[in-house]
Amino acid sequence: MARGSDTVRPPARVRVQRALHRARVGLRRAAVDYFRGGASDWLAFATLLLTVPLLGWATVLWPEWCPPESLVLPLLLGGLVLRPASLLGLYVVTATALVMEGLLIEARRGQPDPVTPGTILVVAGVAMAGLLIAQFRSRVGVPWRRGSTMLFDLRERISAQSRLPRLPSGWHHEMSLRPAGGQSFSGDFVVAARTGPQRRVLEVVLTDVSGKGMDAASRSLLLSGAFGGLLGSLPPHAFLPAANGYLLRQDWDEGFATSIHLVLDLDTGDFELMSAGHPPALQLNAGTGRWQEIEAEGPLLGVYDGAEFHPAKGTLRRGDVLMLFTDGLVERSGHDLSEGIDRLTGEADRYVTTGFRGAAWHLIESVARDVNDDRALVLIERE
Repeated sequence: MARGSDTVRPPARVRVQRALHRARVGLRRAAVDYFRGGASDWLAFATLLLTVPLLGWATVLWPEWCPPESLVLPLLLGGLVLRPASLLGLYVVTATALVMEGLLIEARRGQPDPVTPGTILVVAGVAMAGLLIAQFRSRVGVPWRRGSTMLFDLRERISAQSRLPRLPSGWHHEMSLRPAGGQSFSGDFVVAARTGPQRRVLEVVLTDVSGKGMDAASRSLLLSGAFGGLLGSLPPHAFLPAANGYLLRQDWDEGFATSIHLVLDLDTGDFELMSAGHPPALQLNAGTGRWQEIEAEGPLLGVYDGAEFHPAKGTLRRGDVLMLFTDGLVERSGHDLSEGIDRLTGEADRYVTTGFRGAAWHLIESVARDVNDDRALVLIERE
């Protein structure tokens, strides 16, 4: 009687051969992936591996100049450039060299073993610290040699994205951003673009993400990219509702942000201002020389769905100035918001007669220099 092929078991010898073949293929693929993913790791590993016997031999010959503790140097460098598996191999070689040093010095010079328990603890402690560093780099997936370069490039890209577009003659604008604690990344960001027919409309969005400095940097970076894509792709009145929906979809623990959206007609000077829980804008009336608060109604971004944002309208005439800023510039613990706004307008009055070119940086410097919060100021002047 014929039997189905699915019921026939191959002989034990064939099953063993198949299992060995699968094991060889798996090991070969793992080795290929390891070497392809870390050619530079192997070069660094081989280099550091060679330094271990060199340091060990130098310790035997000149223990006064090269103590046994010098073996922590390749371990420290290995924590910065090697993967955890390679670093463990380097640690085994280093521990072996440490034992051999003591034996050779004792046999060659007749001196007592210089490798004390303190030496072993120092080398083991450095190896543990290096392993923790290597595991962190492996988890993040960023090589040490490229990590700082990537962060620098990231900072430059954020700065480039925050640049305001060039305006036609008769307009001046500038922006200044100061992260908390002198850091390179901030929870405040600006995105801007010229939109509309013949690009005669300037749209500026100033956003303050919950948190400050590095704590808010990742969310700020993600939102700045998303908001930059939304700006100009949607009608102005649809921007904040779309931004609110985007934050709600992220489902962050600290998922709220404040934002202010300016839509300015560069031909007429007419503007609309839409706010999502942001501090009011300030407009200088050149005719009266007084500052006026322009406050639009709208809830925080990322709080609830279906939020509505009602615009405030105005016009920038010749000599008028409009300032957008984040709360780090005007808010102080235990003080009213109006006090901070009065302080800002008082400093800004100094530039009424001389013009506001270069004023944004100086205003932050004079009003909120030592504040431990992110500060941002956008200034637009119709000359």
